Amino acid sequence: MRLYLLALNPTDSVTEGFLPAAARLGLDVTVLTDQPDSHRRTYPDIEILECDVRDFRSVITRISTHHRPDAVFTNSDHLQTQAALTAEYFGLPAKDWRAALRTKDKAHLRRHLAQTGADTVWSAELPAGQDPSGLAALDVPYPCVVKPREGVASEDVVLVDSEEELLLRCKEIQARRPEAALVVEEFLAGELYTLETLGDGRVRHVLGGFHTELSPPPYFIEERLTFVPAHPEPVVEQILAQLDALGVGFGACHTEFVVHEGRAHIIEVNYRAIGDQCDLLLAQLLDIPLFEHILRTHLGEPLPSDLGARTDGAARLDYPCAETAGTLQSAPGPADLDIDGVKLTYRPLREPGERHELHHTNRDYVGVLRATGTDQTTVDRVVADFLAAQRWEIAP
Repeated sequence: MRLYLLALNPTDSVTEGFLPAAARLGLDVTVLTDQPDSHRRTYPDIEILECDVRDFRSVITRISTHHRPDAVFTNSDHLQTQAALTAEYFGLPAKDWRAALRTKDKAHLRRHLAQTGADTVWSAELPAGQDPSGLAALDVPYPCVVKPREGVASEDVVLVDSEEELLLRCKEIQARRPEAALVVEEFLAGELYTLETLGDGRVRHVLGGFHTELSPPPYFIEERLTFVPAHPEPVVEQILAQLDALGVGFGACHTEFVVHEGRAHIIEVNYRAIGDQCDLLLAQLLDIPLFEHILRTHLGEPLPSDLGARTDGAARLDYPCAETAGTLQSAPGPADLDIDGVKLTYRPLREPGERHELHHTNRDYVGVLRATGTDQTTVDRVVADFLAAQRWEIAP
């Protein structure tokens, strides 16, 4: 059976998750990408074809002139709509392309939730290239958040407190991203969480979620995620109702939300498996073939009514961040440790000698630490001790 995997940059999810899972399922994999060289270096034994994967018409043509597809899949935020349209063209199981578009486009998401009565959040859209001064005529609630309409990884997401700051931030982002439309929306107070789900269009499993700790304002860098086996039932019901309104229910989905005074509001929906190695941790923690399950849904196979997931796990991920621009002089190398029943996995994300600017996004990560065990207090202690013993030296 032939699986076409649409990709931009090589990722840990693909390298350590989906490609090994595809091999275990006996699938022949063809990666379609607009960056073939980096993929060939990363996956030398996988068929790589160059394609403008951001254009669904190019994807359909490339597949039509190659092998017949049995599944079309992507775990990229940017390619969900293209993959859904391509799969639909070939009559294959897929996400509803409308739902993929609604979740990727944050302005559509807000409009649709409001139109269906599922949730209402004040928001306004600033088209690409439009003078932001027009926002001054709106009754903008301060503080508010400015972000790219189709952005990811907290890039150019910023909290603003006044009209003057709003106009300034919009102009700064437009200068960096002249092609990007922006969304301005009310700041949603409350603790930040995630809900991880997996469905086949018939059944939907809730895999738990995470409590996310962010950097100090005005930026929103995810610095730590602690596993939450089960959110309160009323909260889960509210989020699932909003996902239903959006048409989300097929394959993996990673939903970020806040809870304030019992009310749950979606921040954004990433219609894919959670990234930044959280998916690798989930598969290990729950002890389920997570990536195989995701691929099977795209092959048209039903999910089991019970995934058989473990329920006694505790886990945490930490992302050490660069605090200044500069060259990484020294840093810890990869590590796999077992301390007091806690499995620690540390992976560097930058090599010594690399120079980076400060982005105030996930691109400032210098490494990722995954930790799993059965007692959260022990997990937290072991992680704190490990991080305290490490040093990341950055020279201007």
